[in-house]
Formats: sequence, structure tokens, C-alpha cells
Amino acid sequence: MNSLTPKQYKIIDFHRETNDTVTLTADMKIKHEPGQFVEVSLPGIGEAPISICSFSKDYVKLNIRQVGNMTNALAGLKKGDKICIRGPYGTGYPMHYFKGDNLIIIGGGCGVAPLKGIIDYVEKFRKDYGDIILFLGYRSPDDILFQKELDEWKEKFDLTVTVDQNSESKFCYDANTEFVTEALKRAEFDNEKKVAFICGPPIMMKFVVGILKDKGFNDDQIYLSFERHMKCGVQKCGHCMINGIYVCKDGPVFRYDQVTELSEKW
Repeated sequence: MNSLTPKQYKIIDFHRETNDTVTLTADMKIKHEPGQFVEVSLPGIGEAPISICSFSKDYVKLNIRQVGNMTNALAGLKKGDKICIRGPYGTGYPMHYFKGDNLIIIGGGCGVAPLKGIIDYVEKFRKDYGDIILFLGYRSPDDILFQKELDEWKEKFDLTVTVDQNSESKFCYDANTEFVTEALKRAEFDNEKKVAFICGPPIMMKFVVGILKDKGFNDDQIYLSFERHMKCGVQKCGHCMINGIYVCKDGPVFRYDQVTELSEKW
């Protein structure tokens, strides 16, 4: 099949994560790397790039944040409905390079979704990696994604969850009230046999990179996932181009030493 041709898939599971976020599971059987994305469409409504937040050959999970007509329409679907998907596209995290390393996963807000693919991957190949340290930051308890999975991750990994502000909430997850960067700054670890993965708002990623470098991390030990409007997904439309780099094709995952100059312009 031509990679530009969408194919129809059935929604086999639907879960509302927060007031404005849902996770859809589609019966799409594909091989992909953690960090890649697909283009999701509904005939007559539109198309949107969505990160894959799972790692399986039997299905894909897509975390949808409601920010416009297309994503609102996707959030209004239910189990058994059909959606159109093409892909996967982009460059993911080269997990085979990190065998034997300790992994530090740092996510902010919706940026946790692409990183969940790494977590799912590590769960399948746990013996290939050392310590797994998670720092996940959200705006408030009501914005915490993957609440069902957090309890499992807490048992398996070294997990820290933070919220920028804490107020009366329907969710009762135990989280520190502080910026995730503060929790990371306090953490005691060096760069020995470690690699860090970061995804979140640009300002958050900028501060995280600075903290990691203060802890001795080299540029080639840090991986970033950029977010841009990847309209075509195949380096044709130019919507996601930044200084000659196509996020959809060259990324969305980049090693920091490959985009140092680019990231300095955040």
C-alpha cells in the first residue's frame, strides 16, 4: 500500500484520560519504533498527526487532546467506530542502541504520550536495560494522563509525578506540587551509562537539557521529541520545517547534538 493512502481501522477501545484528552486503541497491525507518529483522518472533517503512545504489533494507541474540530470529532467516537490512518512516519527512538543503559524518561503534559511508547517497549524487553527512572510533570491533578498505568509503573520503575498546581480534584493521585524540573534538579544521579529522553513544552525541554548538562550529560546522551504541525508527514508540504530540518522526516525524535543550534532558538 502507498504510504500516503489512509486505511480504515476499527476502534477496539476508548478511554477518557482527562476532561480534554482521550486515548483510542485501533486494530492497526504495524511495525514501528517508539516515538513515531501516524496521520489520522475522518472523511469530511480532516486529518491530524498523532503520536503513537503504545508499542505492539497488534494495535496502536493514540492519545488525543481536544484542541480543534478534528480532535474534538475523534474524541466523540466510541468503541466499534472506524477511523482512517496512514503511516507510521518519522524517526523514532533507536532503542537497540541503548541496551545495557539506564534510561531517564522526562515528560511534561501531553509530551508524556510519545514517551509512553518507550515505557511499553521497555516493559516488553526489560532485561535489555538497567534502571528506568521516570519524571512526569502535569499542570494539575486533573491533567494527569495514563492514571491506570501509573500504579503499574510505580511498582516497576523509579517514578516521580509532579503537578504545577494542586487544587480540589476528582483525581487523587499522589503527586508532588512543584515543577518537574525542580524534582529533576534534586535527583541524585550522574551520566554514567545513562541516556535521557525528553518530550514536553519547549520551555520545559530547554530547562531539562540545562539540568542534565549540569549533571554531566553529554549532548549525545540526550534525545528530544519536537512537536510541529506535520501536515503531510512525508517532507512535502513544508509546514513542519525549521531552519531546513523537516520534523516529520528528520524527526520528530532528535539526538541533542544534532539540533543544538535549533534548540537554542526556543
